Amino acid sequence: MNILMIHPHDLFDRSEPWTIRIKSIARELEKRSHKVRLCYFPLAIKKVDRPQTIDSIELIPLDRRPSPKAFISNTIKLIELSRWADVVHFQKCHHYAAIPAVIAAYATGRPLHYDWDDWEEKIWYESCGRGLHSRFIGLLFKVLERWLPVLADSVSCSSAYLKGLASGYGARGDRIFDSPVGADLERFKPDLNGEYVREKYNIKGELVLYIGQLHGAQYVDLFIKAANTVLHKRTDVTFMIVGEGFLEEELREMARDLGMKEKVIFTGAVPHEEVPYHIASASVCVAPFRDTEVTRCKSPLKIAEYMASGKAIVASSVGEVRRMAGGVAMLVNPGDYFSLAEEILALLEDGNLRNNLGIYARKRIERRYNWAATTESILSAYKEIC
Repeated sequence: MNILMIHPHDLFDRSEPWTIRIKSIARELEKRSHKVRLCYFPLAIKKVDRPQTIDSIELIPLDRRPSPKAFISNTIKLIELSRWADVVHFQKCHHYAAIPAVIAAYATGRPLHYDWDDWEEKIWYESCGRGLHSRFIGLLFKVLERWLPVLADSVSCSSAYLKGLASGYGARGDRIFDSPVGADLERFKPDLNGEYVREKYNIKGELVLYIGQLHGAQYVDLFIKAANTVLHKRTDVTFMIVGEGFLEEELREMARDLGMKEKVIFTGAVPHEEVPYHIASASVCVAPFRDTEVTRCKSPLKIAEYMASGKAIVASSVGEVRRMAGGVAMLVNPGDYFSLAEEILALLEDGNLRNNLGIYARKRIERRYNWAATTESILSAYKEIC
């Protein structure tokens, strides 16, 4: 099968890590002897030396500039590429990628698959507020997310909440597929050695880890508040925050104000290939959330990668978290940083519990929450519409 995949972000820029899903699915499709061409939108306007392939996947950069000329050029190029394809697959609802993808599929009569992994309208408002300009962009997201599930021939959803939205908008029930986030079982595994990370940051004793973007929909402040509570009872614990975002300086200031500057390490963005070793260095991994419209539809990548690494996890029970980690992680009420701290302390005190949770977490990931399983679901969608 020839598959044309389209993603609105930059495959190679660390500030846009949201391409992990589509790159992982593309690799899995290639393993099954399908041919994939992956279109993406680089942040840099000027041409620079970029890889032309990932493994054997052909990469095609498109023009991201907000101009009618770029939009028309991208649409024409996607129409040409669609003639080669048996199915057109696009992820997310960003207008400069999604609209040309829909036009190209309709113009060439190719089946169209929409991979819906986040509620972009709600993420936009939570991250950027509701000013006049923000409301205009939010309205565009709302319109597209309302109609793309109907315009596409099939939809894969990363969460039960998004499946409910797609169904409510009018997508056919037999064309909606459950495709949660996954982990790379070869890169994330329990036997990795993260000692170099501990040496790099001079970490002694226990390490508690958070991985993720530092923006409005991630709630890293809960992690810092929980760290403050833990440190009042145990001073031999270090906390690490791996990621970047526009709230980083505000979060650093919070840690300083709480007197934890030496106990909370901010690493900034790290290449995704180094993330497994940061997880391996930790005693406990944490995924804090509040109960919002954003988190109810999330299938958090960090939890899948923590579980694949065989780590003990403390997470807020919202969205897909209970389905993913229920019974193999310590779950607390969303927004409750005190309970986060209590469960972190419980795991730090009980090595056997940490070990057992890690073993069962890895087993669950091997059965369900991995990219191979996600790709099989998406292939089922392709077969249905082709």
